Amino acid sequence: MHVLKQQAQSRAAAALSTVNVSRRGFMKGASGLALGLYIAPLLGRNGQARAAGQTGEQGEFAPNAFVRVTPEGEVVVIAKHIEMGQGTYTGLATLVAEELDADWASVRVEGAPADTQRYQNLAFGIQGTGGSTSIANSFEQMRQAGAKARAMLVGAAAERLDVPPGSLSVNQSKVIHEASRRELGFGELAEAAADQPVPDEVTLKSPEQFTLIGKQRLMRQDSPAKTDGSARFTQDVQLDGMLIAVPAHPPRFGSRLTGVDDAEALKVPGVVASVRFPSPTRDGDLVAVLATNTWAAIKGRDALTLEWDDSQAFTLGSEALEADYRERAGQPGDTVTDRGDASAALNEADQVIEADYVVPYLAHAAMEPLNCVVDLKDDHVNILNGEQWQTLDQQQVAKLLDLPPEQVRIQQLFAGGSFGRRANPVSDYVLEAVAIALAARDQGQAVPIKMVWTREDDTRGGHYRPFNYHRARLALDADGNLTAWHQRLVGQSIMTGTPMESMMVKDGIDPTSVEGVAELAYGVPSLNVELHTPSDIGVPVQWWRSVGHTHTGFSTESLIDEAAAAAGQDPYRYRRERLHERPRWQGVLDLAAEKAGWSTPLEGGAEGMKRGRGIAVHESFDSYVAQVAEVTVDADGQLKVDRVVCAVDCGLAINPDMVRAQMEGGIGFALAAALHSELTLDDGQVQQSNFHDFQVLRLNEMPQIEVHIVPSAEAPTGVGEPGVPPLAPAVTNAIFAATSQRIRRLPIANQLKG
Repeated sequence: MHVLKQQAQSRAAAALSTVNVSRRGFMKGASGLALGLYIAPLLGRNGQARAAGQTGEQGEFAPNAFVRVTPEGEVVVIAKHIEMGQGTYTGLATLVAEELDADWASVRVEGAPADTQRYQNLAFGIQGTGGSTSIANSFEQMRQAGAKARAMLVGAAAERLDVPPGSLSVNQSKVIHEASRRELGFGELAEAAADQPVPDEVTLKSPEQFTLIGKQRLMRQDSPAKTDGSARFTQDVQLDGMLIAVPAHPPRFGSRLTGVDDAEALKVPGVVASVRFPSPTRDGDLVAVLATNTWAAIKGRDALTLEWDDSQAFTLGSEALEADYRERAGQPGDTVTDRGDASAALNEADQVIEADYVVPYLAHAAMEPLNCVVDLKDDHVNILNGEQWQTLDQQQVAKLLDLPPEQVRIQQLFAGGSFGRRANPVSDYVLEAVAIALAARDQGQAVPIKMVWTREDDTRGGHYRPFNYHRARLALDADGNLTAWHQRLVGQSIMTGTPMESMMVKDGIDPTSVEGVAELAYGVPSLNVELHTPSDIGVPVQWWRSVGHTHTGFSTESLIDEAAAAAGQDPYRYRRERLHERPRWQGVLDLAAEKAGWSTPLEGGAEGMKRGRGIAVHESFDSYVAQVAEVTVDADGQLKVDRVVCAVDCGLAINPDMVRAQMEGGIGFALAAALHSELTLDDGQVQQSNFHDFQVLRLNEMPQIEVHIVPSAEAPTGVGEPGVPPLAPAVTNAIFAATSQRIRRLPIANQLKG
């Protein structure tokens, strides 16, 4: 499969509904990123308000689904993508404000309601946030929305001032007639602008005309509310009569509930009832405790006496699972890539590198645990939630309730992180909240329900980044040149068993399992990649930040480092020579090396300290990132990552400060996984539960980070995920440089001690 096509499908798969989306529709949606834009039709003032999905206050100007201008001159941008900390609200608003020439101080962002027609992700064909697509798929669409609104405001001003439109300019939310020194604010023009004809075509600014895009440090749209506490997350929602529901999940995947004694739970002050409900996504029934507050609901849930049937449950432990994967890695798998004659090259090689790389299951571990508010009405349902796949969840809920999708009204709130967890392919936590609300109503509790999972609930009963086992053999000739690369992967598919399976998985190959290695960027005459996809592992898996690249980036960038070391060559220059047909790869590699001072010796550490510098480069989600890590290892094997220098080529950087923030966040996120994070199983039970034993990065572990952006006029690409894949190999390659110890298993944990 061509790599670009594969990447497009990977992105789509990271956020795709197929409940009502045909393969043809999906492919059309995926290609829409480049081929088509949709801006809600204009229907006159009242119709415009409806088109925008807003109530439309008197005197407002709502020319399309993405922009409103109030009589007070406030510019409201409607964001089809969720804000979960990645800066989407600011990025989307920048695109509109640029073409509208709006005063940034007057711009405000609202989350769009669930509506596929108006707010679809043009890469997916449904409304959803994922795959680092938010800015890339909105780049022209949001600019068009702003430019058309601007043209209508100018038209209204021309009529008001009785001058030709061409004599007017716009600056800082004011339409200005320089010749007469008259000006009108957007608010003054809002009502009249609504009666202007909608232009069919508008001319967008050229890059040299930009005043906001790539130019200024803009205040983040979500920062003030998150600073003063007015930002609204699901946990902040309080509705009249609302009860809190905390469900009990099985101790093992596949266990079935056979008995419930709620006598002790009902004694907990604040507990109102327990409800048993058919699980929409697990086998059999589950039970939840309803209470007037979250603490009581948790205590009540914990006081339940439950009986589980484990006869069909998954019961392997991590060691047995790894042994199973290791055995599979010794057998031929399904062919992913077969170019050249790798077997012959390996037989004729002067040197052969053989290595196994292992990465664990990982939880998403977002700061805000999963939650969802459900308010069942007679003919519709209101859902308040911070979720990534609004219209997938809308369709799944509609199916469960036997309602038309439009009667499932989803209000988009902030999410406190997600990293993919709130884009669940089977809508697990949203459907569970609805099922609890239904059961509660059937038991006489016809009130709004806020379902809350604790972090322990999601850590022990969620969906995870798959455990993966890689086995590789690399052939080198006498000059150290790579002549063959054979890599065999073993890991669960995140697509199999989901609605996307029929579209994504072909001939047994889930492309997200092998992205980043299936079409290796390095010039190697013979490339052979195989895949084993175990189907008998009962651990739920799901995409995690950077999806398949999260493990393929680690293995490939470690292996190329091993090849450089075997060849006795500098790892930066060794990479560079083999990327001569990949100028954007070389560009970030060169920039990172230059800024890190690669050509100068690394300053030594104190006595007993070993210091090293490592490099890695990877492409994911159409963006290119190289990182250089500097580490110190002390005599006791204690590791400290001192510095990370990052170079990113993401096309045109809409908000450079946001790009830097995403790289910094991605590096911190990836470093946590490289150093500490790991989910292990014992008799089928997840052993970790919260941040004390599923450790994320501590503040004092954050290295000095420098981010450098490659200047580019290319269309913008994603930045939410591409900062993750190069980090782990850059760090482990630096460890090798310092200690000559090759780390082939994550997390690094205590491997350097003893």
